[in-house]
Amino acid sequence: MARERGPSVRLKLTLSYAGFLMVAGGILLAVVWLFLLRYVPPDATPTLDGYSPGRDDLIRAFTPAAGWALVFLLAFGLAGGWVLAGRMLAPLTRITDAARRAAGGSLSHRVALEGRQDEFRELADAFDTMLARLEAQVAEQRRFAANASHELRTPLAISQAMLEVARSDPGHDTAALLERLSVVNARAIELTEALLVLSRVDQGTFDRERVDLSLLAEEAAETLLPLAEERGVTLETSGDIAPVLGSPALLLQLTTNLVQNAIAHNLPERGSVRVRTETRAGGGILTVENTGPRLAPELVATLTEPFQRGSERLRGDEAGVGLGLAIVQSITRAHGGALTLTARPEGGLLVTVRVPGAG
Repeated sequence: MARERGPSVRLKLTLSYAGFLMVAGGILLAVVWLFLLRYVPPDATPTLDGYSPGRDDLIRAFTPAAGWALVFLLAFGLAGGWVLAGRMLAPLTRITDAARRAAGGSLSHRVALEGRQDEFRELADAFDTMLARLEAQVAEQRRFAANASHELRTPLAISQAMLEVARSDPGHDTAALLERLSVVNARAIELTEALLVLSRVDQGTFDRERVDLSLLAEEAAETLLPLAEERGVTLETSGDIAPVLGSPALLLQLTTNLVQNAIAHNLPERGSVRVRTETRAGGGILTVENTGPRLAPELVATLTEPFQRGSERLRGDEAGVGLGLAIVQSITRAHGGALTLTARPEGGLLVTVRVPGAG
C-alpha cells in the first residue's frame, strides 16, 4: 500500500532533542528570573563605591546574552541531536536493509549486531532467528516439492506406459491392465492424500481437545490387525491411560502411521510389534517397537525425511510412499511434542513420541 512520505524518524528525534534542550534553557532562565531578579530593586541604588545596578539594568544586560545562549542551545541541540539520532538509529537501518534483502528473496543475509544486549539487539537477534527459520523452511519446501514432483511423476509415467502398450497391442489382457492401472492409481491417490495431510499439519489449522493416546493405540491396532496377521506379525498393545491435548484425527493418523510402518518393515515371519502408552510429567508417551532388519544409525537419522524408506525389500503394495514418518514428525512438531527414533541392537526400530499433556 502506497503511503505519503512524512518526516524521517531521525529528523523527528533531532527536533525532539533540540526542543527539549530549548525547554530546559527556558526553564533555567525562568528560574533565574523568579529566584534572583525578583529580589533586586527596580532602580539603581547608591552605595559607598557608587551605584548598584537595578533590575532594569540587569535585564537590559542579561537579555541579549540569554538570547544568544538560546540560539546556541538551538544550534547545538539540532547538530547534536542529528548525530545522536543517527547513531541510535544505525542498528534499525541495518535491520531495514536486511528486511529489504529478505523481501527480495535473499534469506541468507543476517543483521548480526555487535555489542551488549539492548532493545535493538533483541530485535536484530529475533529477526536473524526468523530469517534462519524461513531459510530452512524454504529449502525444505523446495526439496519437498522436487521430491513430490518426482514421486507423483512415477505413477503417471507408469500409467502412460501401460496405456501406450495397450494401444499398440489390441489383444492385450484388458483385465490385467485394469488391475495394474488400479494399483498405480491407488498409489498416486495415497501419495496425494499424504501430501494434503502434511500441508494441513504444517499450516496448524486444527482444533485441540483432550485425547487419550491409549484409546488411539487400541483403535490403530484393531484397524491394522488383519495386515499384521497376513504378514505373520504379532501385534500387542499395552500401557496406561495417557491424556494429551491435540487433534484426535491427527494423533490417530500419527499412531496408525507408526503401527503400519512397524508392520510393513518387519520380519517376513515371526515378527512382532509392541505398542505402549504411559503418562509422565508434562505429557503422554507413545512407543512403537518392532522387530526387523538391523538399521544403520545414519539411515535412522534420515527416516523422517520425506520419501525416505527404511527398506527397499518390501513388496510393491507395501512399499508406501515414503511419507509415513515424515507425517509423524510434522504432527508431533505441530503438537509441540518430540519424536525419537532408535535402532534396536537386535534389529528393528523403537519410536518414541512425547506429546504435551492435557493439564
